[in-house]
Amino acid sequence: MEVDSFRTLENPTPEILYKDRKSKFFGFAFPISAEEEVKPIVEALRKKYPAANHVCYAWQLGAQQATYRANDDGEPNNSAGMPIYGQIQSFGVTNVLVAIVRIFGGTKLGVGGLIQAYRTAAQMTLENATIIEKIVKQHFQLRFDYPQMDVVMRAIKQRNLEIISQKMEMDCALVVAVRKKEAEDVLGTFQQLHQIKVDVLD
Repeated sequence: MEVDSFRTLENPTPEILYKDRKSKFFGFAFPISAEEEVKPIVEALRKKYPAANHVCYAWQLGAQQATYRANDDGEPNNSAGMPIYGQIQSFGVTNVLVAIVRIFGGTKLGVGGLIQAYRTAAQMTLENATIIEKIVKQHFQLRFDYPQMDVVMRAIKQRNLEIISQKMEMDCALVVAVRKKEAEDVLGTFQQLHQIKVDVLD
């Protein structure tokens, strides 16, 4: 079954603070759409908290074949990044980065304590998030001559398609977005219309 919608964050979350034996854990979550966005966000958090000992995080991208990373940033192996990632999974969100900034309070928490603290901070962060559902869309470019305009527009209206961009001259080009699971069907509709070229984008 093809997944054509996913849950993600509407916007970055407000900072949350979780304390455990004088260590402070500041939690943040951000909607992201590419791996390249992660590093600048993490670096900005390091600048914001110069006293921080660790900025641990996990992210996940993609609705169908999800990719993810978990980073312990110097904490014992799998004591920070994976508990954070576990919360991303339990909230069922993707295209998201959750980062926890730790300021050490002088008392060691032990691996079990760290896992518990990072998990709780990540959970509190995501509880503060506004989670929305997004539809995965497929884009098509339609190319046709001006006289075909009526036919194309009628088909777009019938199928309730979203127009992303349009160029209306003697030769016209329209980009439309369609819900992924309806893509095959819509493609067939346009391929039946003569004198219209259809290109599948992304």
